[in-house]
Amino acid sequence: MFQNLSEKLESAFKNLKGEARINELNIANTVKDIRRALLDADVNFKIAKEFTDKVKEKAVGSKVLNAISPGQLMVKIVQDELTELMGGQEAAFEVEGRPAVILIAGLQGSGKTTFTGKLANYLKTKKGKSPLVVAADIYRPAAIDQLTVLAEQIGVSIYSERENKDAVAIALNAIKEAKATNKNVVIIDTAGRLAIDELMMNEVANIKAAVNPSEILFVVDSMTGQDAVNTAKAFNDRLDFTGVVLTKLDGDTRGGAALSIKYTVDKPIKFVSSGEKMETLDVFYPERMAQRILGMGDITTLVEKAQAQFDEAEAKKLEKKIRKNQFDFQDFLDQLQQIKKMGNLKDLMGMIPGVGKAVKDIDIKDDAFKGIEAMISSMTPYERANPDSLTPSRRARIAKGAGKDLQEVNAFMKQFEQMKQMMKMMNNMPMGGRFPGMRR
Repeated sequence: MFQNLSEKLESAFKNLKGEARINELNIANTVKDIRRALLDADVNFKIAKEFTDKVKEKAVGSKVLNAISPGQLMVKIVQDELTELMGGQEAAFEVEGRPAVILIAGLQGSGKTTFTGKLANYLKTKKGKSPLVVAADIYRPAAIDQLTVLAEQIGVSIYSERENKDAVAIALNAIKEAKATNKNVVIIDTAGRLAIDELMMNEVANIKAAVNPSEILFVVDSMTGQDAVNTAKAFNDRLDFTGVVLTKLDGDTRGGAALSIKYTVDKPIKFVSSGEKMETLDVFYPERMAQRILGMGDITTLVEKAQAQFDEAEAKKLEKKIRKNQFDFQDFLDQLQQIKKMGNLKDLMGMIPGVGKAVKDIDIKDDAFKGIEAMISSMTPYERANPDSLTPSRRARIAKGAGKDLQEVNAFMKQFEQMKQMMKMMNNMPMGGRFPGMRR
C-alpha cells in the first residue's frame, strides 16, 4: 500500500539526516522532494503545493528539542499534515432509521458490488444489524448474480427483481420488504458505467430522491489516482454524497486518491477495502493511514483485527494447554484459520513497524498456509490431538494424502515442535505470554 510514496518520502527525510538543526536551506531541499513525491503519487499540483507550504511554514518556526533530531521533527510535521489532509479524524457512519437506507454509487469496476457485500457483513458482525442488500443494477445481470453469491456467503438476505427495469421501483419495493421482514438496514447497490454519463447520474439521483438515504457512499478504485478524484467531484456535484470508500488498497496504489479526495470534495473517507474476502473492510482513520504511509506501521489496527477474531475465553484455554505443553495440531489449525480471517497476510505484516519495508519485494500469497493445512487435514483426529503419535509410517501416509514429500512433512513436524517449545518458554516468563484479545 502506497509503497512508492513511502519510499520517496523516506528519501526526502534523508536530507536532514546528520543535521544538527533545521535551517531554511535543508528545509527547502526536503520540502522540494516531498512535493515531488506527492506529484509522483498523482496528487494534484495545487494540493501538493499547499501541503508543502504548510509543512515548510511549520518547520521554519520549529525548535528542535535535544531528545529528537531534525529528521524526526520533520516526519512528525508531515504526519500531522497528512492526517489533516485526509480528514483529521474518523468520520461518523449513520445507520439510523427504520430501516436505515444506504445508497452505494460509483463507476463500473470500482468494486461497488463487492463493497456492498463487505458492508453488509460489517454491519451484521460488528454492529449487530440485520441488513438487506438490494440488486438495483438493472443493466448488468452478472451484478445480480454476484450480489446473490456474496449474500449467501455472509448469510444475509438479498432483494432483486430480474425482470423489472425500473431501478427506483426496485429500491422502493426493497424498503417495503425490509419493513415486512424486520430488516433494519437496506444497502442499495446501483448501476455504474465505464465513464460518467447522464443516464447513470439521473438514475442514481432519482433513487436518492425516492428513498432518502441516511448515507450515500461513493466507491472509488484507489489505483486510479487523480482520475478518481475528478470522478468523485462529478458525482458529488449531483448526489452530495456523505462519504467515500477507497477499494483495492492491496493493489499498486499510488496514493493520489486517498490524499486528494477529502480536500477536493470536502467529504470524508469512511471505509477502506482490500482484496475479495468479506472481512477485509476497515473504518478509515486518517492518523493511522498517515503512519502507514510514513512507514510507521499500524499496530492499533492490527490489534483490533486480532481482538475481533480471537475469543478471550478460548485464548485462556489455549494458554493453559501451552503451559502444560499440550498444544496440538488442531489448535494450530484453528489459529491459522483465525489469522486468515484477519485479511491479506502481506498487508497485515505491513502494519508492524519496520516490517512493511522488509517484505515489500517478497511475494506473500494468501494461500501461504495451504500446504500446512493440507498436512493437518490428512491426519486423523487422534493424530491431531497427539503429535507424538506420528510414527514414520503415519508421516508417510500424511505426506501422500497432502500431496507432499515426506521431507516436507518431517520439516513441518520439526518446526511445530520448536514452536511449541518457544511458546511454552514465553508463557513461563515472569510477565507471562499474551494472546491476541486477552487482557491482563
